[in-house]
Amino acid sequence: MPSRPRLLALDTASLYFRAFYGVPDSLKAPDGTPVNAVRGLLDFVATLTEAHSPDVVVACWDDAWRPQWRVDLLPTYKTHRLADPQAPASEQAEESPEGLAPQVPLIREALGRLGIPVVGAPDAEADDVLGTYAVSWDGPVDVVTGDRDLFQLVDDAKPVRVLYTARGVRQHDVVDEAWVRDKYGIEADQYVDYAVMRGDASDGLPGVAGIGEKTAAALLDTYPDVLAIAQAAHDDASTLKPRVRQSLRDSLAYITAAVEVVTVKPDLPNLPQPAMAPPDLDGFAAFAERWNLGGSAQRVLTALGHPTDD
Repeated sequence: MPSRPRLLALDTASLYFRAFYGVPDSLKAPDGTPVNAVRGLLDFVATLTEAHSPDVVVACWDDAWRPQWRVDLLPTYKTHRLADPQAPASEQAEESPEGLAPQVPLIREALGRLGIPVVGAPDAEADDVLGTYAVSWDGPVDVVTGDRDLFQLVDDAKPVRVLYTARGVRQHDVVDEAWVRDKYGIEADQYVDYAVMRGDASDGLPGVAGIGEKTAAALLDTYPDVLAIAQAAHDDASTLKPRVRQSLRDSLAYITAAVEVVTVKPDLPNLPQPAMAPPDLDGFAAFAERWNLGGSAQRVLTALGHPTDD
């Protein structure tokens, strides 16, 4: 019986931010435009493709990096990342280092010329695109990200893994259910509940006062999810400690909203089924020369099965 196709699903912004900060900014095109993020991202795609041999690569995109519906639920969501917190809601942009912004359209063009589909969705983050493909793809899925919240997608039965890049793309962790259990003492499908209680400053989640990682894991060892824990806080017969009980009671509105904010969408409508397009080899070669992509261009072509004689 033939094996089902493997999907390598990229949290693209997570990777190009990592590339920007990890590759020297002295790498520039002839016109002086920095290309360190472009070259770094292409190297990442090559490394991951060589390591995991996917049948299809898809670059998931933030069409909305801070969707309004999430902000309506939790006004603190990603507020610290705003370039101008005083700007009107419709004009609020993510703070970005000066040298990265001109590279983002180049990254998108490079991926397209390589035949890698770039997929976003209205009013949705890349996380939601990743979550939808994790559910809908008929085969194994490897989600590439430096975002711990995507551990919620891990599912040995499908299987869905996270290739977690916090220690670097070459040293990435392959996250399955056992990895999450060993690291946090919880099940992967409890990660949203864990993150909501623990909090996450990088996403503007304040957490529940007095509940850190150990307490959150201990609570989830007793109760299935944070809503059951919150319900227990209102049950005087439960064994919750008084301080934890009061914190949970005080945080009920936050908990209810944050669970919805942190949970990625598994069912975005009208997403195209990812498929590699024939690469534009001549166009990519000209693009690589124009933007001084050097060995990164050759390496990604070879990894994707399009070696050149150069």
